[in-house]
Amino acid sequence: MSIKPKYPIYIVSKGRYDKRMTADSLEMMNQPYFMVIEQKEYEMYAEKIGAMKCLALPQEYLDKYKLCDADGLTRSGGPGAARNFCLDHAKQLNVKRHWVLDDNINGFYRLNKNLKVKCLTSSIFRAAEDFVDRYDNVPIAGFNYAMFAKRKDSAPPFVLNTRIYSCLLIDNNIKHRWEGRYNEDTHLSLRVLKDNDCTIQFNAFLANKVKTQTMSGGNTDAFYAIEGTLNKSKMIEELHPDVAKVVFKFNRWHHHVDYSRFKNNRLIKIVDTSNMPKVNNYGMMLTESNIKFGD
Repeated sequence: MSIKPKYPIYIVSKGRYDKRMTADSLEMMNQPYFMVIEQKEYEMYAEKIGAMKCLALPQEYLDKYKLCDADGLTRSGGPGAARNFCLDHAKQLNVKRHWVLDDNINGFYRLNKNLKVKCLTSSIFRAAEDFVDRYDNVPIAGFNYAMFAKRKDSAPPFVLNTRIYSCLLIDNNIKHRWEGRYNEDTHLSLRVLKDNDCTIQFNAFLANKVKTQTMSGGNTDAFYAIEGTLNKSKMIEELHPDVAKVVFKFNRWHHHVDYSRFKNNRLIKIVDTSNMPKVNNYGMMLTESNIKFGD
């Protein structure tokens, strides 16, 4: 039995109509989704997954997107414009939240009792939705990367007030728009936290995102294969010099953000919790066939 998410799922994609990793993962779960692509690639994606699942990004979103640098439209603006379109599209559907996913996620996992189990249904999205909906001040939540949550390590079910990457559950009434050529997810997370709101990053549920620069298309072709990672790291330092700095580690440039200043941001429960589900396993059952013993 699968309990489906109540909020729509969007995948933002570019140059990967032949490598639809996240879409394939959702297809395996029998989970509906929308894929947002630029006009010039619409036919190629529609041929692969069907026109009903494809949403063409209007050019005005690219033209009006705030890039946070002086280079303008001379090069790729990243996925932020498409993510703004997802936000507006979800608002028109009259729902409270929406999911927006990167296109290079190779499956979703549940981490529980030192087992990392591949999810064969999309029930984990619904479980996360119901948990987040208990609170009034969580504009952003999402799943941690599977590579960052080792099954043999001690990890809490969720972590408060940190960055949310690649697999995000967004409140449609969020105060901020996506902006920035690079690291727009870090920039959005920091603005939310500076409002004294909270983010929730789930370790209980994980997204198996492939490592940066290991898959062609998307930001790999647009940025990293050409200029590396220094420019994207410098942008966050320039936008948030109070908490971010550029560092060199693991053989490339990174941005380091000190999230400790947000440790006192507290969750605020909704007033009426009578309609919130109680103990619920969402139809999830453990079987031997999908247990991951590696990390």
